[in-house]
This record gives sequence, C-alpha cells and structure tokens, in this order.
Amino acid sequence: MKKIITLGILMIILGLTINYREPILKFIDGYLYPNNVTVLDTKNEYYRDYDFNYVKQTDNFTPNSMNDLLNIYYTFINAGKSEFTFYCPKEYTSCIEDVRSLANNQDVLSDLNNFVHPFNSFNNIETKYDSMGRVTISLTRNYTEEQIAQINEKIDSLTPSLINSNLSVLDNIKIIHDYIINNTKYDSDRSDRDIENYESNIAYGPLLQGYGICGGYTDAMQLFLEKLGVKNYRVSSDNHIWNAVFLNDKWYNLDLTWDDPVITNLEADVLEHNFFMIDTAKLLEIEKTEHDFNTEVYSELV
Repeated sequence: MKKIITLGILMIILGLTINYREPILKFIDGYLYPNNVTVLDTKNEYYRDYDFNYVKQTDNFTPNSMNDLLNIYYTFINAGKSEFTFYCPKEYTSCIEDVRSLANNQDVLSDLNNFVHPFNSFNNIETKYDSMGRVTISLTRNYTEEQIAQINEKIDSLTPSLINSNLSVLDNIKIIHDYIINNTKYDSDRSDRDIENYESNIAYGPLLQGYGICGGYTDAMQLFLEKLGVKNYRVSSDNHIWNAVFLNDKWYNLDLTWDDPVITNLEADVLEHNFFMIDTAKLLEIEKTEHDFNTEVYSELV
C-alpha cells in the first residue's frame, strides 16, 4: 500500500513539474534561495531609457525567441545588475540551446556591451543553465566603484570649462574631442606589446592617467556625450572601437583614436578632425580596414 501511495505522489509531482515548471521553480528559488533571485524592478543611475535597432529594453523575461533572449541580456546589462535569473518556457523548445549558443558567442555579447553606458559595461559575463530551464546570468563590470567615483569627480571638475550652454551641442562635442586628444597619449606599449602600465582601455586611462587606446578614448568621449544628453553608443569592428553619435536627427561616426595619430620623430602632438562627426560613407572612404563594422548590428549608421 505504501509503495502505491508513494508512486501516486511521485506521478502527481511529476505532472505538476511538467505543467507548472516555471512557477514551481520560482517558488523553490524564492523559498530556498531568496538572495540569488534577481528581479529587474530597479535600475541604477546609468540605465539608458532608450532603444536601438538591434536591441531594446524589455519587461517580458519569458523568452520565445533568440531576439527575446538578446533583449533580456541587454536589459539586464543595461540595468546595472550583477546577477539575474529567468526561466525558459516549455513552449520554447530550443530555448536552452539558444541560451548556450548566445552564452558562447563572444562577438554578440561584445556587441550588446556596446549599447550600454560605460559604467554598466562588463569585462566578464557568465551564464549558467539547467535542464529544467533555469537560466542565471552574472557579470563583473569594467569599472570599479572607486574608478567611477574618481572619473565622475574629474568630469565634474572639467565640465565648467568644456561645456558651454551658449554654444551648440556640436561645438561642445568638438571642444571635448580636442581636450581628450590634447591630454592623452596613445598607449602603444599596451596595443603593440601587451604591456599594461595604464588603464588605457577604459576612460580612467585618458582622463586620470593621460594614456589611452581605442577603448579608453571611446569611453571617455561617451561619458561626456552622456553629460550632454546626446544619444550614442560604441561601434566596433574586429580590432577597433569608436563612437556613434545621434545629433540633429542623424547618426555620425566620431573616432578620437584616429584623430590622435601616432607619428614617430615628431615632438609635437597632432590633433586632427578627419574622423570628427562624419557619416559612414565618408568614414569608409577615408579608412575601411579598421572601420569595417557589422551593419546588421549597428544599422543606425548605414
């Protein structure tokens, strides 16, 4: 009799698990692991409340397609959280397979990173999933809290001299562009020899140490674009990154790295404006090798 009762209970539990997997797992998580379940009900101060062609904010965390997964990952990264859990519905039969594919695609994850505020961008992201459809994303960010505080203090100190409300937004962007280039040396040791003397790959290098590579130039410029309230993102090719800027209802390319050329046997620093707020046709006319980007991802620039 006991065996029959036990078998009956197991069959009921199995049926509930199959038909009500998501709510059961959520209940178990909430009861047993309350600190591990992250709900995207809050965002930090660096959250962007606008969308792009490639990714958009979402409040639906029950995916039904790869596009839904991209939007969930993007919303999580954009919100400034360190961990988030969601569940694959049983109707989305290839969900875990798609999660696995996305989690292993570094190119796509890097693209998602380009659409968020620099302070919410990550340097490492990890996805864990199980056969029951539970997916947990966790990440570590590019910037420490101490670096963010120092950078914000530096930007606040520079703002009165670099941003003039009596000038046009374009003029202010040019002033900031020139300041960053005039106060930053290209970190050839890091780019050419992997010698890391400075945090030149992020905004800390150009703004606090005076050295940058393309990632540092781009982040530094982006932080000032945020200060100006200008919609923007980072756009990258296989081995380069620069700014995409939306101004006067049009998207432009802005590349500080290429406007700060490294010229040997020349004592004076060089400041150029060849890559200042130009359209993509002009950009590719000047230099195509390092600016050959994915037009499906960064379609605003096409």
